[in-house]
Amino acid sequence: MRALAVLVFIVGVGSLGAEIAAARLLAPYFGDSTIIWANTIGVCLIALALGHWLGGRFADRHPHVEGLRILVLISAALLSIVPLVSGPFLHLAIQAFDKIEAGAFIGSLVGMMVLIALPLILIGAATPWATKLAVTDLEHTGETVGRLGAIGTAGALVGTFAASLALIPFVGSQRTFIVFALLMAVAGAYRLPWKAWIVPVLIGGLLFVPPGITKPAAEGDKVLAEAETLYQYARVVEHPVIDDETGRTVPERRLELNEGQAIHSVWREDTVLTDNYWDAFQVLPFAVTDPGAADGGGSAGVDAAGAEGLAPTPPPGRIAMLGNAAGTVARASLAFFPAVRFDGVEIDGRVTEMGREWFGMPDDPRLVTHTADARPFLRAGGHDDGEGRYDLIGVDAYRQPYIPFYLTTREFFGEVRDRLTARGSVIVNVGHPAGNDQLEKALSTTMRTQFPTVVRYPMTRTNTLVVGSAAPASAAQLRASIPSLPAELRPVAERAADGLEEGFDGGPVYTDDKAPVEWLIDGSIVSYATQ
Repeated sequence: MRALAVLVFIVGVGSLGAEIAAARLLAPYFGDSTIIWANTIGVCLIALALGHWLGGRFADRHPHVEGLRILVLISAALLSIVPLVSGPFLHLAIQAFDKIEAGAFIGSLVGMMVLIALPLILIGAATPWATKLAVTDLEHTGETVGRLGAIGTAGALVGTFAASLALIPFVGSQRTFIVFALLMAVAGAYRLPWKAWIVPVLIGGLLFVPPGITKPAAEGDKVLAEAETLYQYARVVEHPVIDDETGRTVPERRLELNEGQAIHSVWREDTVLTDNYWDAFQVLPFAVTDPGAADGGGSAGVDAAGAEGLAPTPPPGRIAMLGNAAGTVARASLAFFPAVRFDGVEIDGRVTEMGREWFGMPDDPRLVTHTADARPFLRAGGHDDGEGRYDLIGVDAYRQPYIPFYLTTREFFGEVRDRLTARGSVIVNVGHPAGNDQLEKALSTTMRTQFPTVVRYPMTRTNTLVVGSAAPASAAQLRASIPSLPAELRPVAERAADGLEEGFDGGPVYTDDKAPVEWLIDGSIVSYATQ
C-alpha cells in the first residue's frame, strides 16, 4: 500500500505540473488569455477523464502492479518528449492556422490535443488501477479510495506550485516537463527488472539538452534575450527599421510578451521617442489646465478654438507609471523633464531587469522602480508611502488582450483619483483590435464616474489614449503649452492636439463586483478569428 501511495502521489504531481507547463508552452504562440486557459484545462480534464475510464478497464483485466508500473513508464516517456517537439510543431501550426484564419481558439485546442492528451490519458489511468490493487478488504473500500484520492490531490497541489513558483521560472518549461517525467519514470521503474531503468536514465539525459530559442524570430529579426518568468514568457527582439530623417536602416529593440501580438517597450540608440503611443504620455498632461496657474482657466471640452489667454501647463513634477515594462516612458520623461520624479511600477521584476540591460532604462536617482501590482502600490506604496500625490499616473498594464479586471473598475479609478494633484491626470493606454471600441467605451464610461473630464486621443489604429482629470482638459490648453515644450516634443504635441476628442460615453460601468472584461475580450478574439 505504501509503494502504491507514493506512485499515486508522484503521478498526481506530474498531472497538474504538466498542465501548468503545457499552458506555458502555448503562451509564446497563442498567449495566455482565458480562452487559452479554458482550452488547456478542458483538454487536460477530458484526457484525465478518459484515462480514468480506461484505467478502470485495464485494472479489471490486468490486476497486477507490474502492468501499472509499465503504464507509468510509458506515460513518463511520452511526457518527456512533449517540449522537444512543441517548438517546431507550434511554429508550423500557427502559420497554418494564420493562413486559414482559424485563430487562437482552434490552434491552441488542436495543439493541446496533439501534444499533451496522450500522456495525460495514461497518467489518468494510473489512479483507478492503483485503487483496484490497493483494495484488499471490501469493508474498507471507501477508506482506501478516499485515502488514495487525497494522496493524488496532494500530489497535484505540489505539482502546481512546484511548476509555477519554482521550476518554470528557474529551469524553464522544457526542463519542467522533463523533471516531472523523470520523477514518474523512477516511481514506475521501482521493483521492475533492471531494463526498465533505461527509461529514467534516458529521460534524465534529456535534462542536458539545451532548450535553445523558445520561439524563432521573424525574418530579419534577431532574438537578443528571452526568459520564462513567474508571470509570462518575455523576449527581446532586435528589428530593423528605416529612420524617417536619414533613410538609414537602424536597429530597434522590442519587448514582446507571450505570443508577441503587442510590443510593450521599444528602444533606439539615437532617440527616446518612438513614433508610437508611448510618446503621448509626454505631451497629453499638458492638455490639462493647472488650476494654480496665474492665468488659469480654459474649457472643459476639447473644441476650444484657440489658446489665447491660457497659461502653459507646467511639466509634471511627479509621475507614476503603472505597467512600466522596460521603461520606454520613463526613459523619455527623464530626458525631457529634468526636475521630474518617476515611480515605475512593474509586477514582473524580470522585465525590469531586461529594461536596464537592453532598453536603456537609466540608473538615475530620479527613477525608482517598484516590483508590485498596481492597486496595492496605489494604496500603500510610492511617493510618501502612499500619501503623496502625482501630477500624472499612467496606466499601461493592459497586456492586450489580457486585461486584469481589477484595473478597469470604478473602485480602481477612485484610488487613482485620490492619488492625483489638482491638475493631475490619469492616462490609460487602451489597446484594441482595429475598429473595435467596446473596451474603450466601457473604460471611458467607468472613468466618468470618478473624473468630470474624460478625453481621448486615437493615436494609432490599435491604441487609444484616454485621459481623465478633475481639472478641464482641452486641445486649446495643449496648444497653449506647445511653445514651452522641448523642441522634439512639439510635433508630437501638435498631432495630439489635432486628434484630441471628447471621450466616449454610454458603455457599462465596471465595478470590483462585476467587470466582465474577459467576456468582452474573448468575444472580440472569437469574432476576429471567424471573420
